[in-house]
Amino acid sequence: MLGEKLSMGNNASVGGGAGNTDLLKKSNKLEFAVKMTCNSCVEQIRSSLNGIPGIHSVDVDLSTGSVVVDTVLPSHEIQHRIETTGKDAILRGVGSKEHKNLGAAVAMLGGESGFSAVGVHGIIRLTQIDETNCIIDGTIDGLSPGKHGLHVHECGDISNGCESVGDHFNPYGVNHGSPESDKTQRHAGDLGNVEAGVDGRAVFRIVDPILKVWDIIGRSIVVTDSEDDFGLGASEKSKVDGNSGHRLACGIIARSAGLFENSKKICACDGLTLWDEKNKPLAGNSRQNKPQQQEPTSSRL
Repeated sequence: MLGEKLSMGNNASVGGGAGNTDLLKKSNKLEFAVKMTCNSCVEQIRSSLNGIPGIHSVDVDLSTGSVVVDTVLPSHEIQHRIETTGKDAILRGVGSKEHKNLGAAVAMLGGESGFSAVGVHGIIRLTQIDETNCIIDGTIDGLSPGKHGLHVHECGDISNGCESVGDHFNPYGVNHGSPESDKTQRHAGDLGNVEAGVDGRAVFRIVDPILKVWDIIGRSIVVTDSEDDFGLGASEKSKVDGNSGHRLACGIIARSAGLFENSKKICACDGLTLWDEKNKPLAGNSRQNKPQQQEPTSSRL
């Protein structure tokens, strides 16, 4: 058995795939830009994160406006905890706890840079924390409550929506299977299921020993409307895609900043500041619209 899952709260999950539960303990570092003005801000942020199970260390630097957290928790949960102090936070980079940047990527599902025909949208970040293990950390909104399949597909072509992204990424030419199986019994892109709560949100963190960031840049990631049966169903379709149903939303996997690799304050393409850009899509005409004012404690993707 290559992995296990455990639930965190009502709609967050952590998954892993290696020979035992050790994968669930594999942490990575998350670098946030945070609006801080004084030492009181620093202490408020430390207090919001200290003593939380799953957080190993917190480094807050007032001079650079950065918070670096070593954790096994999803980035969304860390960001939410920081923003409960009333401070805006933006995830700037991800990497291994040894500060080795072996590869990081991001996929925007739905919105203006991905595709969704049903209002499903989200962001998924992928980080190679060592030569073996990849962390898939994401938040997806607009889902029906329950489990939904999550897979990396072979193509990054969304010209015809999610129908043009090809089949599951399957470099070894094997049948579809469980993320807990080894590479001879699953597609490399088989990431199992994510579970949405009653609010339609799925928050997840998966540690996978088969998928590699350097193999999937330019490919796509897809969430489906049904639960993946891991290839155990009676139909032939089960061995192809786990009977996971219609493709709800997808996004192209693009290279992103690793830990301490993103020092951007103003976007050169349109002059948006880091904080203006927080409330903007990554691309499209609406990026030029005036930013909407939001409560500082709101939790964003």
